[in-house]
Amino acid sequence: MRFALVLLAARCVFAQLPIDSQIADEIARTKAIDNHAHPVRPTLGNDKDTDYDALPVESMDPYTEPVRTRAGSPLVAEADRALFGDVKDFTARKRQLMQEKSDGYANWVLDQLGIETMLANRVAMGRGLAPPRFLWVPFEDALMYPLSNTSLGAENSDRKSFFADEDRLLKRYLKECGLASPPATLDLYLQKVVTPTLERHKRGGAVAVKFEAAYLRPLEFSDVPRSEAARIYSAAHALPVTGPDYRKLQDFLFRYIAAECARLGLAVHFHAAAGAGGYFDIAGANPLRLESLFNDPKLRSANFAMLHGGWPFTREVTALLSKPNVYADFSEQTFMNYPRAVSQVIRDWLEYAPEKVLFATDAYPFSDEMGWEEAGWVAATTGRQALGLALSEMMRDGEITRDRAVELARMVLRDNARKLYKLP
Repeated sequence: MRFALVLLAARCVFAQLPIDSQIADEIARTKAIDNHAHPVRPTLGNDKDTDYDALPVESMDPYTEPVRTRAGSPLVAEADRALFGDVKDFTARKRQLMQEKSDGYANWVLDQLGIETMLANRVAMGRGLAPPRFLWVPFEDALMYPLSNTSLGAENSDRKSFFADEDRLLKRYLKECGLASPPATLDLYLQKVVTPTLERHKRGGAVAVKFEAAYLRPLEFSDVPRSEAARIYSAAHALPVTGPDYRKLQDFLFRYIAAECARLGLAVHFHAAAGAGGYFDIAGANPLRLESLFNDPKLRSANFAMLHGGWPFTREVTALLSKPNVYADFSEQTFMNYPRAVSQVIRDWLEYAPEKVLFATDAYPFSDEMGWEEAGWVAATTGRQALGLALSEMMRDGEITRDRAVELARMVLRDNARKLYKLP
């Protein structure tokens, strides 16, 4: 009954835009697979979930946010009404539902969003976030930074906080490997930390891994010989390694991790777009910087997903979809940007490589006002609107038939993800 009400609401929203009614109905009724999000496990009282991100954005200095995500955005109130009904105190209603539904609360949220399966990008999962509704995507950036990171964090306040976060996560991974500190040689670090961590994540249910590297450095990973990386790693025990040498070690470690992910059947996700914070290096996040990685014959068996679709470099992403093992989703764009702008991006991709396009929300707990639930509703609603606009315009321009538009809608919403992650 509840999904029927959501479906009716979605149709009303679609009616405000020039979307073909049959396409709108198909998009509204299709339960989606969300390629990327940060769901929060149900919490009550003093219980606090801190595993929803390795680099939480609330630690950043103030910066200029997009209009749609600012405090007081009318979209938040709209999301609250759609999710929790016409009540005076949405926060109290949310707490009440969380208490009533307990471990079933997050599943209930997915039902309201019309999402069947959400890929949960988290440090660890936890109660209330279980398969098959939630599939794990852990963070692996910390494995790239086994040396002293003090000088790396001196660039600005955001990165200082982020490298402290990565240090804590690496200590967690080391402890899980039965170690107190990184081993003395690169070979031992790979054998006793990197590979065991990835294998443990795979056994824990991971279907992909995530890199937030664009928050820490430019997205460019050169092909460094293992002997050179081993020399740099060993030298760090006598003298702290900084600058270009440490970057080379990171580059080697990233490509090693990517190769191991290919062996284990784990897709590799990147934050590949502008990011939060006034210090974010937007030029460094241009997905074209990843081309040498995508072109590496040794990594052709690895599957790569560019999260957030490279915005504002979305045309560059279109070209990169020619690589046989590269995919893109439009998460983040769907709560930052309006449906018309997002639809133009989706249309470019669908006209070029429709089997590579993935639906996603990037549902995230931005604030007490805009939790992952509200962010997910805004992104899911905008994403469905944008997809409907793109397909309707392609159909009206004679590029596709209505039947093909319906087929493409299902591909984007779920079928492409099912094939990529080998889901039932």
